[in-house]
Amino acid sequence: MEEKVILVNERDEQVGTMPKMEAHEKAVLHRAFSVFIMNSKGETMLQQRAAHKYHSPLLWTNTCCSHQRVGESNIEAGKRRLQEEMGFETDLKELFSFIYKAPFDNGLTEHELDHVMIGQYEGDPRINREEVASWKWMNPEDIKADMEKSPETYTAWFRIIFEKFYDHLIENIQPK
Repeated sequence: MEEKVILVNERDEQVGTMPKMEAHEKAVLHRAFSVFIMNSKGETMLQQRAAHKYHSPLLWTNTCCSHQRVGESNIEAGKRRLQEEMGFETDLKELFSFIYKAPFDNGLTEHELDHVMIGQYEGDPRINREEVASWKWMNPEDIKADMEKSPETYTAWFRIIFEKFYDHLIENIQPK
């Protein structure tokens, strides 16, 4: 059964549900989340999306991202997906949310109200090869520099988060 996304208005109030692919085909605003995992050195864990993903295959992005399920809090959704994609659990804190719209070459469009969360972890992930091709730790300054040099190697939402919220992220990801 195809997963459904939660349709929302600009105030993040639920207005319905829709199959995920249909929402991306119709560019309907829906709820999503992006998780950033940091280590004690202030580095961010990045993942490279699996080659068979229906959009943004093999692009680098934040630690994990997905869509909330009906009745699931943002934090619960982030923890669930972190376990499913990266194979570990950790506490998460929500930082902010924003709306973005990004069309893709395949005719699909991400139109999301994205909740950005952050967490701390020191180990190596146990990646799910169905979801993730690779992973690495990078410090935010190096991510920003690489993104300026090679933006096409990063997902649209990750580039937006870094462009708009880099300073906010830096304030929240200082090494402990």
